[in-house]
Amino acid sequence: MSTWKLSLLVVVLSVTAAWAEDTVATVGSKTISRADLDKHVKAKMLQVESQRFQVLSEGLDELIATELFEQEAKARSIAVADLVKQEVEAKVKSPSDDEIKKVYEENKDELEGQTLETVKPQIVQYLRQQQLAERNEAFINELRKKYKTTVALKPPVVNVSDGGRTARGKIGAPITIIEFSDYECPYCKRAFTTVEQVLKTYGDKIRFVHRDFPLPFHESARPAAEAALCANAQGKFWEYQDKLFPSEDLSEAKLKSLAKDVGLDTGKFDDCLTKKPNGATIDKDVADGTEAGVNGTPAFFINGRMLSGAQPFEKFKEIIDDELARAGQKS
Repeated sequence: MSTWKLSLLVVVLSVTAAWAEDTVATVGSKTISRADLDKHVKAKMLQVESQRFQVLSEGLDELIATELFEQEAKARSIAVADLVKQEVEAKVKSPSDDEIKKVYEENKDELEGQTLETVKPQIVQYLRQQQLAERNEAFINELRKKYKTTVALKPPVVNVSDGGRTARGKIGAPITIIEFSDYECPYCKRAFTTVEQVLKTYGDKIRFVHRDFPLPFHESARPAAEAALCANAQGKFWEYQDKLFPSEDLSEAKLKSLAKDVGLDTGKFDDCLTKKPNGATIDKDVADGTEAGVNGTPAFFINGRMLSGAQPFEKFKEIIDDELARAGQKS
């Protein structure tokens, strides 16, 4: 075979292989490309990657803890079991009567009438296990400092911009949280309270950005987003949002009423609400959110690490504390 024919064959085979790799399905005359598939499942794949990282991170923590205990036990010329007894078990006190009673009172409804004396052994065991876990973690942190420990395992991140939206917190804060949210979404309303707790707990360590992602089946979500941006035009976005999220009524009359409640110029607000000048801003939020893998609300990106849904405060704390540690700052 001549050289030019061989070259042509290589080109044809390469193009065919690329087409076959790019096309993952055909339906009649319609082809579905790998790019179409990747875009469709991007949010789910991000969640899978996050779960994979969580498993790897937990496994790495276990290996690090094992190595730290072994090195410290060797330094003291004792067995690891004896080290655990000295530094963990011996330093955990028996729970006090007040601590036991507090747990009992907090869980009384679920105990179905059982007396304190009946469940006291289980409460004592629960509290002791909790205290052992806390002391074990504290001792591991002490050993991490003694035996300089570095972690190179990196979490999956998504590059998400703030879209030029108004932010709470200062520029340069070690943690940036970007939320894509919907004012009509019940899960977003629940997350609103958690976000307030996060901001109160971490203060100036957090820069928080709200971006709109009104779901198409929530008729009031986009008008509410328009209203919040009209409030933003008068410098009172966050004050208006504080009223907007808890409100179950998102009618136009209510949106105007909330504007009055936060001291806006109602004439300017009503005119803004009628003209809807912020449509492009909302559309950009939705487009950027979709590109980042958002397919439901609320969706958070904590320094680019995706956290999907109305998660409890502890989930935010876990990621924020890890990011602060990576930045060499205290939580």
